[in-house]
Amino acid sequence: MMKLCPCFINPHQLGPNSPRDSFDEGLTAYRGHSRKLFALFTFRSHRKGSCRQKYITEEIKKYGNVKNCGRIFKFKELIAATDNFSMDCMIGEGGFGRVYKGFLTSLNQVVAVKRLDRNGLQGTREFFAEVMVLSLAQHPNLVNLIGYCVEDEQRVLVYEFMPNGSLEDHLFDLPEGSPSLDWFTRMRIVHGAAKGLEYLHDYADPPVIYRDFKASNILLQSDFNSKLSDFGLARLGPTEGKDHVSTRVMGTYGYCAPEYAMTGQLTAKSDVYSFGVVLLEIISGRRAIDGDRPTEEQNLISWAEPLLKDRRMFAQIVDPNLDGNYPVKGLHQALAIAAMCLQEEAETRPLMGDVVTALEFLAKPIEVVDNTNTTPASPTQTSSSDSSN
Repeated sequence: MMKLCPCFINPHQLGPNSPRDSFDEGLTAYRGHSRKLFALFTFRSHRKGSCRQKYITEEIKKYGNVKNCGRIFKFKELIAATDNFSMDCMIGEGGFGRVYKGFLTSLNQVVAVKRLDRNGLQGTREFFAEVMVLSLAQHPNLVNLIGYCVEDEQRVLVYEFMPNGSLEDHLFDLPEGSPSLDWFTRMRIVHGAAKGLEYLHDYADPPVIYRDFKASNILLQSDFNSKLSDFGLARLGPTEGKDHVSTRVMGTYGYCAPEYAMTGQLTAKSDVYSFGVVLLEIISGRRAIDGDRPTEEQNLISWAEPLLKDRRMFAQIVDPNLDGNYPVKGLHQALAIAAMCLQEEAETRPLMGDVVTALEFLAKPIEVVDNTNTTPASPTQTSSSDSSN
């Protein structure tokens, strides 16, 4: 059995209010440009409207093929869309700022509006990272950037609205009586998230290391199709024969790969480790770090490690909210994938493309053939059938 290595890093180093690393360092490494790049979004110049948008698009083109240049909104449009950023419209809050549900009459569309905290230069870099990544990368499992506002000191991002919130909303601290996600919906969600990561690593030009893969950053459409969001910590991947990007350690405590935490050397395999943590969260219904649990259970990876060494103990890892309704073989396969992603040595972890392939079959309910009709088996039927094998 491979050794799993939890990330033992001081939470204060990686908390939501910690200083953020600069995305422009990644740009400098990728194309040799200087710090002046992120100044595009401070906008002390007098460029306006279509002229400003063209300028931004031309600058982003220097780094790759622009797929979505986004629309530039006036701040007054976003004030109207969110009822002056009313608390009644707020649907989320994080280290980058608050997110509001709004309605844009010009597009006749419900949107999510993220207003970044005006905390100086670092917020500008995070904003630039979001616009850059989502301008260069477009995929069904990445949230769609509709546009942004860069008036004066305001930095606001406008996304498609995701009506089912985040995976975190459906996985942890559920209100009493609220339905839990069934096994196959969980697998479908994590499969979609894996496809988003695979695209960033293997198909985006330039490649992107996400660096903040966690349940709260996986957003859900009405049909529970999952999309990755929040690219403020993203970095452009290594180039010119290098196998890693060196950077200050950033991210969220509990999800950070051990080699990245110890050395600051970031690779796509760092994202793979974070994916393994989230997959284990989805299976267990437990947070990566949970201070409300007994001491020996507060770190999910440490708690799960001995259980993963004995197939007879696998059932103890499963979220009790599933009430035993899961395919036993599917559970074993999902835990095997999680264990491979969580290996201590980065080079022994799988590529995200391999993870996507492995999860594809787990995301589809097993079909039962009955002479003339083929119908999906219920989770209970599947569990019973697998248990008998």
